[in-house]
Amino acid sequence: MKHEQLIDLVEQMTLPEKIGQLQQLTGDFFIDRETAITGPMKEYGLDENLLHQAGSVLGLSGAADLIEVQKNYIEKSRLGIPLLFMADIIHGYRTIFPIPLGLACSWNPELVEKTAQVAAKESAVSGLHVTFSPMVDLVRDPRWGRVMESTGEDPYLNQLYGKAFVNGYQGKDLTNDHERIAACVKHFAGYGAPEGGREYNTVDISEWEFRDFYLPAYAEAIQAGSKLVMTAFNILEGIPATANKKLMRDILRKELKFNGVLISDWAAIKELIPHGVAANEADAAELAIEAGVDIEMMTFCYHHFLKELAEEGLIEQGLIDEAVLRILELKNDLGLFENPYRGADEQKEAEVVYSEEHQQTALKAAEESIVLLKNNGSLPLKIEDKIAVIGPVANSTDLLGNWSWKGDRSETQTLTSALSIYYPHLLEAQGCGVLDGSPTQLEEALEIAKNADKIILALGESADMVGEGASVTNLQLPECQLNLLNEISKLNKTIVLVLINGRPLDLSDVSEKCDAILEAWFPGSKGAEAVANILVGNTVPQGKLTMSFPRNIGQIPVYYNAFNTGRPTELLGTEGRYISKYVDVPNTPLFPFGFGLSYTSFDYQDLQLSSKEMKMENGEITASVTIRNTGNHDGVETVQWYIRDLVGKVVRPVKELKGFEKIHLKKNESKQITFTITTDQLTYIHSDFKKTIEPGEFILMVGGDSENILQERLSLVL
Repeated sequence: MKHEQLIDLVEQMTLPEKIGQLQQLTGDFFIDRETAITGPMKEYGLDENLLHQAGSVLGLSGAADLIEVQKNYIEKSRLGIPLLFMADIIHGYRTIFPIPLGLACSWNPELVEKTAQVAAKESAVSGLHVTFSPMVDLVRDPRWGRVMESTGEDPYLNQLYGKAFVNGYQGKDLTNDHERIAACVKHFAGYGAPEGGREYNTVDISEWEFRDFYLPAYAEAIQAGSKLVMTAFNILEGIPATANKKLMRDILRKELKFNGVLISDWAAIKELIPHGVAANEADAAELAIEAGVDIEMMTFCYHHFLKELAEEGLIEQGLIDEAVLRILELKNDLGLFENPYRGADEQKEAEVVYSEEHQQTALKAAEESIVLLKNNGSLPLKIEDKIAVIGPVANSTDLLGNWSWKGDRSETQTLTSALSIYYPHLLEAQGCGVLDGSPTQLEEALEIAKNADKIILALGESADMVGEGASVTNLQLPECQLNLLNEISKLNKTIVLVLINGRPLDLSDVSEKCDAILEAWFPGSKGAEAVANILVGNTVPQGKLTMSFPRNIGQIPVYYNAFNTGRPTELLGTEGRYISKYVDVPNTPLFPFGFGLSYTSFDYQDLQLSSKEMKMENGEITASVTIRNTGNHDGVETVQWYIRDLVGKVVRPVKELKGFEKIHLKKNESKQITFTITTDQLTYIHSDFKKTIEPGEFILMVGGDSENILQERLSLVL
């Protein structure tokens, strides 16, 4: 449909029909109509006409159901405008990939794009049009439950992953490629910086910090063409995002040039009332529509009050018209006017969803996401080892993690089952539950452990311990699990810890009692097989952290790209009192950003610059470094390049990631890696919020993580 036809369609619509397009309802309103009419519709003061006017549906899937709902809707819609079907497809539809924080540890944007493409294909054949992903919120506080949905603490990486997710979901021709779906970037903006790590809490960061660290990932995902953006629950500069005209009209629409659909998060418009900026639902509707929010998710401020507000002249009807037009443009971009059923296909659904090909992608993603945090030589396991697998996660299928809506745990292999392929006579015991245990469970585990050479201790969190609404003040493993570890450690056996979890944890005490630690995150549908492959050495670990692990909760926030102080330890050391330091622990994290071990070792040598001076205007120099595999295994290394601006108009971080490259090296093999430095990489946000550059001294750093580095100085000159 041409743009002029869409405008004509808006002109044909009555005001109630327009407002209906701005309403999103959950799927149960349409699947169980009779119950909905006598239940929630009556409760919310809605009439049945809304079921024929609402513009989009949330949380409904399955080709047969969606085709039926769409057919019934169009038959009763006066103008035949199709519905949009949306859902939270965060890290896979039914083929579940590692949680986004785990996927990020692959340092492989191409692989992340592939996982999004698979998720889109499974979703599209099941009738969906839009996913509420990617979440590009930068996060520095692991107490926040939704850290599992993030890709970490680095703006540069978050930009790459945001773009990769959008490209994977949407492809190059969303209109004609019915195996793709529309992406929705969230949560705009600053949602990953809640005070105290508490869900939905106040966000109070300066505009300078917001633009330097938080805004770039949103901007990159929008530049990649994301069709939707979702508002954040939090306030920014004292105004809730859903009512924030500066944020939505000036920054999102004008500055970032986003012309797609802006949707509220669940009930966020009505929540303007408890936030304290709206006295009632009419106020909330007025504030949100003026801020440019197009779709209201599952509250009814627009439905109840926009007509009255427009007729009384309290808002311009043009605000409603522009919102409706954006929604119709999205439906048109998806090709729904020509084919309202789009990719929905029961036969393809049966063939495509959870296919063997998709499972193999999930296996690769899990293997690349797993991070080896510690290894004293205990891994890989030897085939002659007598193995005991102990712990509450050992025989659990709870490996999919939160936001795995359509994932089927009955299809998920357990760690014990995966390892039994290699160790048919392995010993196993639960030891305790995830949150509690009994003396009998502990005694059984200790007896089993006594008869083993090596103990695979599988500990961690359950899926409901992370995600939305799961903020914590304690980052240690549950007490019963710590007790299990303590008691087993008294046996002086080799302990290999496998962690299933959704956030960085406080592992300081745990690390001392373990010979090896494998951070598997929630690894998804093929996670158990991936863990087993790494434990036995079929796959060499290659994951690298994208979020620092604290030594204890008192360090939070701890992140690699922090600012220096006037009394930094790097210049003054740690002796003395009046220095920017803790007196009880080092300033550094337990495991830093970019960290991850292999079954081999890599040596970095001979860092060289093509020139130590670079011109301000169109300047460019090349750096090179030689990496050698000095161990006994082939392996994959992620070579990380960082830059520090030594003197700026505003303070600059002690280092910033500017590039990386994953390389495969056979044992004893060497390879020279080059990296091009441009003036654009040396720009930054000044106090006037403009991104500019000035001459000065810089340090280029390269290494296998953010702390173990080689470095050279360079100058930017006029």
